[in-house]
Order: sequence, then C-alpha cells, then structure tokens
Amino acid sequence: MSVANAAHSVVEPSAGTRRFAGLLVILYAIITMIPLVWIVLTSFKSPDDAISYPPKILFKPSLEGYCNLFTTRSRQTPEFIQTLGQPHGLCDSIARSRNMVVAGPSNYVPRFVNSLIIAFGSTMLAVALGTLSAYGFSRFRVPLKDDLLFFILSTRMMPPIAVAIPIYLMYRTVGLSDTRLGMILLYTSVNVSLAVWLLKGFIDEIPREYEEAAMIDGYTRFQAFVKVVLPQATTGIAATAIFCLIFAWNEYAFAVLLTSGNAQTAPPFIPIIIGEGGQDWPAVAAGTTLFLVPIVVFTVLLRKHLLRGITFGAVRK
Repeated sequence: MSVANAAHSVVEPSAGTRRFAGLLVILYAIITMIPLVWIVLTSFKSPDDAISYPPKILFKPSLEGYCNLFTTRSRQTPEFIQTLGQPHGLCDSIARSRNMVVAGPSNYVPRFVNSLIIAFGSTMLAVALGTLSAYGFSRFRVPLKDDLLFFILSTRMMPPIAVAIPIYLMYRTVGLSDTRLGMILLYTSVNVSLAVWLLKGFIDEIPREYEEAAMIDGYTRFQAFVKVVLPQATTGIAATAIFCLIFAWNEYAFAVLLTSGNAQTAPPFIPIIIGEGGQDWPAVAAGTTLFLVPIVVFTVLLRKHLLRGITFGAVRK
C-alpha cells in the first residue's frame, strides 16, 4: 500500500467515528427527552395513576388533569349533585364522578397570557435595543468601548436575588409592582446585555464595504443600516431572540417577588395548583406541557436560523 493511498483527511471523520458520534447524539437525545415525555404522559393520567408505585407506563388516558387545570371545583354532597341535572361537558362529568362540581374557570389562562405578553414583549424590546447598541459598538469609535462592553456583560453576572429587594422597593415606589410593563422593562434590562454581546459578533462579520457602497449610492447611515445590515444580520437576530425568549419565558425569581395577581406569569402559578387531598400532579403536568408549546414552536420555526447563528463566523476564509 502506497503512502498516498494510506493518507486520509484530518478534517473529515472516518465512518466509524461518524457512527460513534451519531450513537452518542441519539443516546443524549433520548436521555434529555425522557423527562419531557414523562411530563406529557403524566398530564394524561388520572390522579391515582400519577402517584401509583411502581410508576405506570401503560394506563388508561384521561383528560382530568387538563380539566382540573382550566377549572376550579368544589366538593358537594351526592344529593346536591343529583339535583343539578345532566352534566355540562366532559369536565363537569369528571368532576361529578368525584363528588365535585365545576365552580368556574381557573386562573391558568390569564397567567399564560401574561407569560406571552411579558416574554415576547421583553424579547422584542431587548433585541431591538441590543441590535442598535451592537451596531454602534461595532461601527463607531466609542470611548472606553471594551470597558463599557464588560460593564454591560457584568450586569448579566449578578444573581437575581442580589438585586431583587432593591428592585421590589423601587417598583413599589414608582407603581410598577405587579404590572406587565414593569416585568417587560425588567426582563429587557436583563436580556439587553446578552443581546448586545451576541449581536456585536454578528455585525462585526458583516463587511463595512456594503454600507459604504450603499451610502455612496445616496443612502443615509440609518437607511444603510436598515436595508443592508439588518437583512444580513437576520440569522444573528433570530438566534439572539431565542435565547432572550427562553430566559424571559422561564424566569421564576423576579416573577415570584414582583407579581402576585395582575401580572403573575405561569411559572409561579403552576407549582401552586392544589387538588383535592394534595398536589394535583396531572394538572401540574398539563400546565407544564402547555407551557412548553410556545417556546418549542418558536424554536422550531427559527431552528435553521439558530443553527446558522451558532456556527456563524466559526470558519474564516
């Protein structure tokens, strides 16, 4: 065998290496998916099956968890229930089978709507401010640029509990406590540092010559930014939006301390779903399952941009 035939690329992996890497990826995906699959399965269990030991893999599906999530119930005597006539819908039938009646809707839907408004509102605002700031740091001579960038990043390093009490006192004074606007501004201030750092790297990769050519053709600086830079930075903006949304969607500490009713989001509400005789695990699992849907859909829709955004600038020509 000649040396030329025995040589192989040090960049392209061998067939065995690819199979081994694929096996590791599949194994990792299965391990990470097990908790999510278990949560979804628990949401379709009855309260008895949810707490059975050993845990049940095969069970009779039930929508009791979702009914308990969206309704509030009160226990009544069988005699009183018989005077109510025919049940109104599936949830009413399930409640009466446990000697309860549906008293009204629960607070899950308003909390879920609060999460949508606060998370997406703060994400759009953080990405917008972060894009403008990153463009300024990338294209202009800013005094003490490195120090300012480090200061912006350092705001992300603080644990939320370290500033929770001062923010609570400040919000109570200015009237932003338990308001959607207050939570949007707070999450924006936390996310904007991440947005600036991520987007600056993307904008640095866009050649300045494109903007200079546009301005020679008569565009203003802002028009060149909108029509030249933004379209090429779409990948980075999408990736940054996903990371900002994940933080705002899952944030718990500030939501617990600064909200109690009007602006409370789903994360503080889901753990306090109490059922008859203890924690209603199917209802908790149902709330968690529905809470996962928007972030999964948003990530799937932008998955191509996310993959390109993570690898953007990794290989330089």
